[in-house]
Amino acid sequence: MPQNLQLAITAFGGPETLQLQHTDIPDPQDGQVLIKVAFAGVNPVDAKTRAGLGWGAEKIKDILPWVPGFDAAGVVVKDSGTFKAGDRVAGRIVEGGGYGQYLCASADALSRIPDDVSFEAAASLPVAGLTAWQALELAALQAGEKVLILAGAGGVGHIAIQLAKAQGASVYASCSAANIGFVSGLGATALDYAASALETQVTDVDVLIDLVGGDVGEAALKSVAKNGRVVTVPTITADRIIDAAKPMGIDVKGMLVVPNPEQMDALLTMVNDGKVRVEIAKTYSLEDGVQAHIDIQTGRTRGKLLLEMPE
Repeated sequence: MPQNLQLAITAFGGPETLQLQHTDIPDPQDGQVLIKVAFAGVNPVDAKTRAGLGWGAEKIKDILPWVPGFDAAGVVVKDSGTFKAGDRVAGRIVEGGGYGQYLCASADALSRIPDDVSFEAAASLPVAGLTAWQALELAALQAGEKVLILAGAGGVGHIAIQLAKAQGASVYASCSAANIGFVSGLGATALDYAASALETQVTDVDVLIDLVGGDVGEAALKSVAKNGRVVTVPTITADRIIDAAKPMGIDVKGMLVVPNPEQMDALLTMVNDGKVRVEIAKTYSLEDGVQAHIDIQTGRTRGKLLLEMPE
């Protein structure tokens, strides 16, 4: 019987706690679709969960080993509801499991991939693209406003820049000196976070999209206009950012990305039409997933990292 090769978190700790395992190919339950995965995204939340930090770790602490991977793209194996065998699909997988050859996913979390969009690009969108979309929506960004995006060269950041530009905003984005050209090429005013404090480089922004949190996220509040709006994405430091902003008269909201097929459809269409560019820094084999985690947790990667599943 064919087996399902997966990369699982066997215990909380360093990247070495990721281990390959063989399991049976899962059977889809009602409302689910069996997918043969082509590519899965590697996201910072995967590394945090593996390290035992945040909401993800709390959720899985009693069910290890557990297979991470909150976004995936692949092919439907058998007819299921509105999906047919052979359909190319991608989606935000709430239950995880993307780091494996086969995956059962809720049908209502999946989108069909347009013919001209690669599996790689599609696998890059469910977490990063939806986070960018939902953060800008939560901030109620309007055309003509000034927005600052922290970590503009990262997976979420580089998509958020493009979406904000498409909405008619004036976009500023922090990045390393090595990524100034990349971020500028996306249409943002690139700010070297190491050159000088952000508040000396940009002030009175209407919206701050904080993709870093902690000391960096708190310091960036100084660039926000009074009565400005902030969305802070890292859940671990959200309360800290909210508390720091209160005496400054700044509204801060935390968020957690949720599946939204309509937004995914729109993102896939934008990629298909050349209106959004997805930057893929590196693709690793599933067997090399430990290295992918070593790289993602540096916080210095440009765009997205992907895992490619073996045939």
